[in-house]
Amino acid sequence: MDHSPSGRFAIAGVGTTAYGNFPDKDDYTLAAEAFQDALEDCGLDKSQADGLLVSRLPHYARMSEIIGIEPRWTLQLPAHGRMSGIGIIEAMAAIDAGYCDYAVLLYANIGRSRRVHYGGDEDPGFWDPWGFTSMGGIHAMMFREHMERYGTTTEQLAEVSVAFRHHAQLNPSAVMKKPMTVEDHENARPICEPLRLFDYCLINDGAVCLIVTTTERAKDLKKKPVKILGSGAKDSLRHSSYPEMDFWYEPTKLAGRSAYEQAGVSHSDIDALMCYDNFSPTVLFSLEGLGFCERGQAGQFVEGGALKLGGRLPTNTDGGHLSNSYMQGWALNIEAVRQLRGECGARQVPDCKIVQYVQSTPCTRSIIYGIE
Repeated sequence: MDHSPSGRFAIAGVGTTAYGNFPDKDDYTLAAEAFQDALEDCGLDKSQADGLLVSRLPHYARMSEIIGIEPRWTLQLPAHGRMSGIGIIEAMAAIDAGYCDYAVLLYANIGRSRRVHYGGDEDPGFWDPWGFTSMGGIHAMMFREHMERYGTTTEQLAEVSVAFRHHAQLNPSAVMKKPMTVEDHENARPICEPLRLFDYCLINDGAVCLIVTTTERAKDLKKKPVKILGSGAKDSLRHSSYPEMDFWYEPTKLAGRSAYEQAGVSHSDIDALMCYDNFSPTVLFSLEGLGFCERGQAGQFVEGGALKLGGRLPTNTDGGHLSNSYMQGWALNIEAVRQLRGECGARQVPDCKIVQYVQSTPCTRSIIYGIE
């Protein structure tokens, strides 16, 4: 039996809530709204939803109770940002194994209204090497190493934040729409040097939903299926408390290679990149690992608006985590679907046929989507 995902599975429906500060709603409420939006998007009857995967939601059973489904397959993933790629790949595996036909993937975040800080005394552990309780501090150290090793500058790093803010200005749903220049980035207050305010992702409330099924089943639904052409995975957990200073280069390279080979495409075929951007340096690390540029050359690659619409590689066209919303990778996969459907309005990539998602993290994943 051929277990390659190439074209056999598809995203049939996507749903999102508004993003912002919603203290009067809990995470279950937001997720239920996203679920309803996804059902309306694809026209699936709720009774057909027989798989449920949740992330950053307190309990799968309560979620199932609220949205009123009785799944055959259920999976609860932790809140970590690296779970979106994992979740989509796990859903494909469950469908391939016959455990479900239509997998509903739900993610919700209420970090803004509950004042979550993602570090410090909020979630103390017994093992926080050198006091690193926040991924922001770790990414700052990684980028400092990149600067020293390759001569990368903060002005080059600013190109990432500026490009994504430009896209957010074209996205009616984005949280941050105030124009930003390289000078604005350089003059922003330091958070953990060399990273500044605009190098950090947002913290906001919201929820998203994806419905995954086979391409054949998806053809019977409302929207044209967005096929999952390829995927790749490589974990790097032996130094998960404090990453090796290789910027996840080898894991990203291996995950990307697997995705390209399964999809039968190369870098020149990628019309847009959706890149996990919890912090702006991650985008540079991802570009190098995937091979869009030579190792150590990502700073030069992004200069001159390369990541903007009309640039050499439009990236995070919804504004990403830095300016659209902090849906921890899930919304980036939805943006890939909407780009391929041609639903992105002013931020639409012309003639968009192939979009790649990547998360360079201790659990690196890459997914390549396409549409006929």
